[in-house]
Amino acid sequence: MTEAITALLQTDVAPDITTLIDQHLPATFPALSICVISQGNVVLNHARGWLSPEQQDYAITVDSLFDLASVTKLFVESAFLTFVSDGAISLDSPLTEIVPEFGHMSPRGVDGGQDPFTKERLPVEQQYQNEKVNPRDVTFRHLLTHTSGLPPWRDVYNQASDVPPASPYRNAIVEKSRWQKALRALTGYPFVGTVGDTVRYSDIGIMLLGEAVARLNNSTLDKAIQDRVCEPLGLTSLIYNPVINGISRNQIIPTEIDTPWRGRRAWGEVHDENACGVGGVAGHAGLFGTAYDVAQFGQAWLSGDESLNISAELRQEAVQQHGQGQFRMGLGWMLKATEGSSAGDLFGDKSFGHTGFTGTSLWIDPEQEIVSAVLTNRVYHGRDPEGIHAFRRAIHDLIVRGIRSL
Repeated sequence: MTEAITALLQTDVAPDITTLIDQHLPATFPALSICVISQGNVVLNHARGWLSPEQQDYAITVDSLFDLASVTKLFVESAFLTFVSDGAISLDSPLTEIVPEFGHMSPRGVDGGQDPFTKERLPVEQQYQNEKVNPRDVTFRHLLTHTSGLPPWRDVYNQASDVPPASPYRNAIVEKSRWQKALRALTGYPFVGTVGDTVRYSDIGIMLLGEAVARLNNSTLDKAIQDRVCEPLGLTSLIYNPVINGISRNQIIPTEIDTPWRGRRAWGEVHDENACGVGGVAGHAGLFGTAYDVAQFGQAWLSGDESLNISAELRQEAVQQHGQGQFRMGLGWMLKATEGSSAGDLFGDKSFGHTGFTGTSLWIDPEQEIVSAVLTNRVYHGRDPEGIHAFRRAIHDLIVRGIRSL
């Protein structure tokens, strides 16, 4: 059992933190877990809410596992950087060096991709009409910085199978063929722009990066994440497919009722359709974990923990800006936006982190030495983003104010 710590709730900002959480729980999210580290010390490890807000049964604890959504990417990208640090691969090596089939269909045309919410096909951007792209030009640096020109989203789950996977509570067998079918689609999609032209946040690119990590480790992706990141850092809660791997549903925070596809609430299986559709293990989403372990991962990056197995030079490069466009991107890390950041206004300009669609986030302020992991299940009620961004900004400002008053 992980210790609950509430030092930050003994400060003058405690009433403001409590009021803010009460305003959003359960309307914005039924469950919340926060772990904050200041100058190497855990000052808050706190959980609120219920597995079922309607029945209010099973109050969550700091040991409850949340669907990390895109925060998963940080662990996959860190695993890849350990191979770079070892000299096994270069940032500027082409993806085809490890995943050669990505280059088999060349050159490729450009289309508009798909809208991840409506699933509708999008029109080609005017400047890319009749453009052809050589997939062999895509490097790992392009994948990490989201400048590959690959589509942000495609319905990979429909390519993996005609039917959704059986509920993991009824069937603990993950169909390996799903990923093989998905990979054939991933290595052949048209681009939506040219390589290196701008930042377009792409799940497709990180799904391909996950396949490269698995091959570099000569294993499955979930085994690679354990070998390269979780075990060296002692992160015991981080896991793909928790129910299949023996975790009780009562320890896992549920997310959305997926009426159109699965016909059930996602509980113990990843919320993201593409990750679920390929068997629950993917580069862009799929990990579950506690706020405490996510914060400890962030602290390893902040302190330069040797167990991270990433050189100091590479860690520094990872949190520098590498491209302009939809986001300010480092190597996998999102850098704090100049305006309206989910890290609030009091985290410093050099802060870096990542958010997840389910309502999760990790933010690190290297100047103030603050690490903040805030996990929620804001998609429990549906995908309307109203509320979560305002909560994220407000809670991070209160965290900084509380730390300053300790």
